[in-house]
Amino acid sequence: MVRGPGHTTDFWSGVGAELRRGSEAAAGRRAGLEHALRDAVRAGRLAPGTRLPATRRLATELGISRGTAKAAYDQLVAEGYLTARQGSGTEVAPLPSDTVSPAVGDARARAPRFDLRPGSPDVGAFPAAAWLRSMRRAIATAPSLAYDYGDPRGRIELRTALSGYLGRARGVLAPPERIVITSGYVQGLALLTRVLDGGAVAMEDPGMPFHRDVVRRNGGTVVPVRVDGRGACVEDLVAPAAVVVTPAHQYPTGVPLHPERRRALTDWARRHGGLIVEDDYDGEFRYDRQPLGALQGMAPNHVVYLGTASKTLGPALRLGWMVLPPHLVDAVADAKLHSDHHTESMGQLALAEMITSHAYDRHVRACRLRYRRRRDQLLDLLGPGRDVRGIAAGLHALIEVPDEDGVLARAEAEGLAVGRLGDHWHVPGAPGASYDGRPQGLVIGYGTPRQRAYPETLEVLGKVLDGAAGATGATGER
Repeated sequence: MVRGPGHTTDFWSGVGAELRRGSEAAAGRRAGLEHALRDAVRAGRLAPGTRLPATRRLATELGISRGTAKAAYDQLVAEGYLTARQGSGTEVAPLPSDTVSPAVGDARARAPRFDLRPGSPDVGAFPAAAWLRSMRRAIATAPSLAYDYGDPRGRIELRTALSGYLGRARGVLAPPERIVITSGYVQGLALLTRVLDGGAVAMEDPGMPFHRDVVRRNGGTVVPVRVDGRGACVEDLVAPAAVVVTPAHQYPTGVPLHPERRRALTDWARRHGGLIVEDDYDGEFRYDRQPLGALQGMAPNHVVYLGTASKTLGPALRLGWMVLPPHLVDAVADAKLHSDHHTESMGQLALAEMITSHAYDRHVRACRLRYRRRRDQLLDLLGPGRDVRGIAAGLHALIEVPDEDGVLARAEAEGLAVGRLGDHWHVPGAPGASYDGRPQGLVIGYGTPRQRAYPETLEVLGKVLDGAAGATGATGER
């Protein structure tokens, strides 16, 4: 057994198998074992304090001599990667911080103790049993050609299932021949930008900074379009090739696109031949009334509808879809072909099975109830004295605060990570800089924490906000 700090795991279920592969791949058994161990320690896969197996067991498992195993341990003890004490065995030594791989260090920094960052669902609620059943059924009935290279537009089974689902759940006009399956929203946005061949793309301000980077890296020019209490300001549009909007639940302000703005936006597209890109990232989650229908249903020949399973199931599946106007289907499919040929097929078949069996609908309904309870808990914590936006839908809320930097400093001191509204402007507000009258706020991702961690995470948020209220003399009720 390997005994690490606070836990015990079977050595060969994880790192041991990696060491075996590394020792077999390198030239010489002793050198291979040293190389695999050294890399595992440097990368942080073997944490400081982890106890390694005795040389006798290690030799038996790897099929090498005990002398070879002992020589490898002795070498790494001499180099400072391991420590060995009589009667205590061999352990991974504490290492200077610059010895650990930067990528691993970054990953650890991105794992705060209390996490209310926006952009993720509760991945602990992934319906593993339902997914496994769907995968088994899909594989049992899949034709042999499903394991070959496929249509860059995606498996017909999933496109057909999505055609029905999007029509009844989101009001999208989605014939299967107009759907292209992608590896998530980001790939869809990248493919579309390439097809537009460097044209100007209007994007909401504030909006998702990473999405702006995606457009720029794929040859597009980003221009801002203001967002107010009624959504994107359509009157700001001059002559972009396309405009990207989040009409069901604007990110990060949370406002829906007002009906008059919806009509104005589709009228603009018809008059100018412009393209609307509809990001429907959490359209299924609306709590106080029926979900708003997708904008695409109003102008299917002028709107590209982008959706994913990232918020309903989990980002790791990398399953997204584009519903395209007829004139863009071939160009986008060709761009997809030359990007990665096609999205992996087994996940597509499993999702198709999950949709057609209605297991997907049941899961979405259960998630909607769970996230509504979380939303209500957040509102109970905040009380009526807080200015909170975007609470009618989605997985995040915007809490306006008078001093963004001060609140974030208190949150960091408590080990709490939240989103910062200042980071979402096209010209971000640098810490300590003037905001020129722009609102300041926290973007709270209440979908992110695991269920068991949510109550304590809310308590920490309340403590941070109470500190902010005390610092400014505010008296909002709790």
